[in-house]
Amino acid sequence: MGVTGPPGPVMDRDEVDRALARLGAEHEAIETSLLALQDHAGRRLLEGARLTGVTKERWTSAEASITLLWAYFDAYTDALRSAREIRSRRRWSSREDLLELTELLRGESVTVAGSATATANAPTLLGTSKLSQSFSLTTLVDRMNELYASSLDMVVAADAVWSALPARIDLLAAELQRTRRLAHSVGVRPGEHPAGDDLERITHTLTRLREEVVSDPLAYWVPTQGSSAPGGGRPDTTVYDREARALEDVRREIDAVLTVRQDAEQRLVKLRDVLSRADRTLAEARTARGEVLAKIAATEVPVVSGPPTALQEQLATAAEYRRHAQWHRLSPLLESLEQKAEDELLRARESLTAVTAPLAVRAELRGRLDAYKAKVARHGLAEDPFLIERYDMARRMLWSAPCDLRVAEQAVLRYQHAAAELLSAPRVPDQGGPQDHRGEREP
Repeated sequence: MGVTGPPGPVMDRDEVDRALARLGAEHEAIETSLLALQDHAGRRLLEGARLTGVTKERWTSAEASITLLWAYFDAYTDALRSAREIRSRRRWSSREDLLELTELLRGESVTVAGSATATANAPTLLGTSKLSQSFSLTTLVDRMNELYASSLDMVVAADAVWSALPARIDLLAAELQRTRRLAHSVGVRPGEHPAGDDLERITHTLTRLREEVVSDPLAYWVPTQGSSAPGGGRPDTTVYDREARALEDVRREIDAVLTVRQDAEQRLVKLRDVLSRADRTLAEARTARGEVLAKIAATEVPVVSGPPTALQEQLATAAEYRRHAQWHRLSPLLESLEQKAEDELLRARESLTAVTAPLAVRAELRGRLDAYKAKVARHGLAEDPFLIERYDMARRMLWSAPCDLRVAEQAVLRYQHAAAELLSAPRVPDQGGPQDHRGEREP
């Protein structure tokens, strides 16, 4: 060593001591980092994993880099030991010692064997695979830092993905299994309900996702743009998040089906009651129509239809769905039936109202006639022959069957008018005989 002369001025003793102190501190820091990398949980997992894809490619390169790192470190250690031995020969180093130390500490005095530098897939400083390479200690430290940073980045990224995604996938898969069992219990199955198909798809996706994450974690790693720190980035959870949202949607769908299962019997009872009320109302309307036709003359009475058989058939289908726990089919059918049943009850009530309208008119005329009779009586005119005649005529028409409402209404109006005229006319003293409503004596 030192045959070609030292690079630059010869170092003095103080410079040598400072350089040795700095290089010793660097040696200790590098050794600590290499040992930490050697014991890193991510590196141990990578060594034992069956890798695929980009992770396999990068780990092959990283393994070679780590092997090369230790070769560089061993060469660095030997050079530092040699320098320390030369410095320890004498308390005051001779010029020959200082020349040798200068060459060793500043020159390209560290030679790494080609078997190490040519390690398969390991990047070398110059991108070549020479039989051997020579480095200065400073260059060797820089090279080790580069290899360490790239190796650690790969190890930390893979470990971060493995730490984040598989556990979350397993938790989601467990929730998926619980949801599948619940879905099966309420009849939500693949091929029979969209939510059942979604569960199958989510199951296949999660299974495939876990296999890919375990074998190729770097495929699910998003580096931080512009970051030079090892492990700068985050796990890519896009697929996981999408399936988690899809499972939540399925759970909401199943909750809706469960609500149907819990309320199905009560809703079916209510449906039967509504349809029964509609049937009874229609039956009442048919009876009333016969009564109207018998008691009211010259009136068009609307025809009353029978109960809708389609609704009864659908109700029977709903009960069948409930018996066979086909809740996913029962849910939309119940919603449709509930609306149709309410519409049917409303139609029945409107039919009854339309049919009984003539009876209501007759009842109103009867009430009006009796009300005027009571009013006349309060004014002491109940025994007026003319009013009695008008009243009897209207009453016979209203209480006869069949009743002609148009004629009866005219009779009631005549009685009302007669009563109104008599009540508004001035009272004439009694002169021996009753008077008619015009103030003339009856013959």
